Amino acid sequence: MNKAPIYPYPVTYARENGELEQYRASFKTLAECKCAIDDAIFDNWDGMNFAKDSAKRVLKQFGPERVTFILAYTLQEMNIDNRFSGHNASWASTVPLYGIASGRGSCTLESHPAKVDLFIDLVRKDLQELAQQKSASRQKSSVKSKKEAVKMDKTPIYKESFEYAYNHGEEEQQRASNHANIACKKAIETAIASHYHDNRLDRQAAVQEVVKQFGYERMFYVLANTVQTQGTDGRVSQANKKWAQTIPIVFERGKRDTSYLITQTHPGLLDMFVSSARHEHLLRQPLKAADIKAEAAYILERFQAAQEPNSPNGTHYMAQVSPDFMARAGTKDTDRLMSMLPFQTLSLSGLEGRKGTFALISKDEDRFQKLVLRRPSVRKKLSTPERFCSFSPNRKCRKMAGKGVQPLNNYTCRFRPSSLKQADKSGLDGLQAGK
Repeated sequence: MNKAPIYPYPVTYARENGELEQYRASFKTLAECKCAIDDAIFDNWDGMNFAKDSAKRVLKQFGPERVTFILAYTLQEMNIDNRFSGHNASWASTVPLYGIASGRGSCTLESHPAKVDLFIDLVRKDLQELAQQKSASRQKSSVKSKKEAVKMDKTPIYKESFEYAYNHGEEEQQRASNHANIACKKAIETAIASHYHDNRLDRQAAVQEVVKQFGYERMFYVLANTVQTQGTDGRVSQANKKWAQTIPIVFERGKRDTSYLITQTHPGLLDMFVSSARHEHLLRQPLKAADIKAEAAYILERFQAAQEPNSPNGTHYMAQVSPDFMARAGTKDTDRLMSMLPFQTLSLSGLEGRKGTFALISKDEDRFQKLVLRRPSVRKKLSTPERFCSFSPNRKCRKMAGKGVQPLNNYTCRFRPSSLKQADKSGLDGLQAGK
């Protein structure tokens, strides 16, 4: 089987990024696949129908992705032909056709449309059987892995060079960390490959598979090391490139360690994996005060942007609460969110027929109010002990006080001393007495 992935970008992108060879190789293989399908249709047609195994050979030779691509491409190019069944036309519309411009006849089947339609039925049936077999295999593998109870590699990341490790007698820690990095790199490549099928990547499953083995810290370290090398690659998002730069990577004498660079995965798939990993990790983090304030500001903005009541029955203004916020929020977080929004009729609720949680206010509310920001607690302020100078006032102190110098923060002294300490009662008595 030709396992090389279909080049997912048009020729203009390939030319601009120096990847014309990959594009041409991918297109050549697609043309060969098209010819093989036409041959299979011609050789296996008995005048009325196809034998059950007519599609198996071409599927084995070129793989489900290419065969599906050619079939869907043909239907989409000939969508006005009513000899194709409605269910196959609908199926073809769900297959992404990337990289190949419309009208490229070398990828369009030449067989009779009615035969192509029947052949598609056969291919789809075979693909369904393959999917069922893979599902059963994954279930068996899952049961086996649970029995074996694979433990997470808890080797700490060594964040110094080998030279430093050698000089400090820590070579074993450095080697162990590097071996774990290499293992993590291989696990990422394997997870992406095993969870990519039918032109789709099960990102969540792939990420969790690696996290269970290595944890987020090492996985992020290995991912960032690779993404940092893809600065000019347009298939990797700018957001992920910026994120990668926030993770410091150890260099050996000014050079990057390439032993755990991810090289066996398409950059586009790797970018999807990185985005999903970052998102999954974010959902595990508790909300900060700034996060709640930002969400409240967003909801207020949506209320104010609405031209008229936008609830289903027209009686309320509504704004959807960010799904990520709700995934991270606890009861205290939602209470804090509601306390910041200055509306008496405010409520958080689900809506029938719509996914998510919505903030709603009556259409009679004044939408153009400001957020209610929590002021420092008076009780907390009173309970915090004041701090005093560690020495009694002298001539300089009295001189500065006479000039009306204001207190520094919550210190009772009226000038900035060189050292500030928590005073005991005797110090306070001495200060008040002016000794």
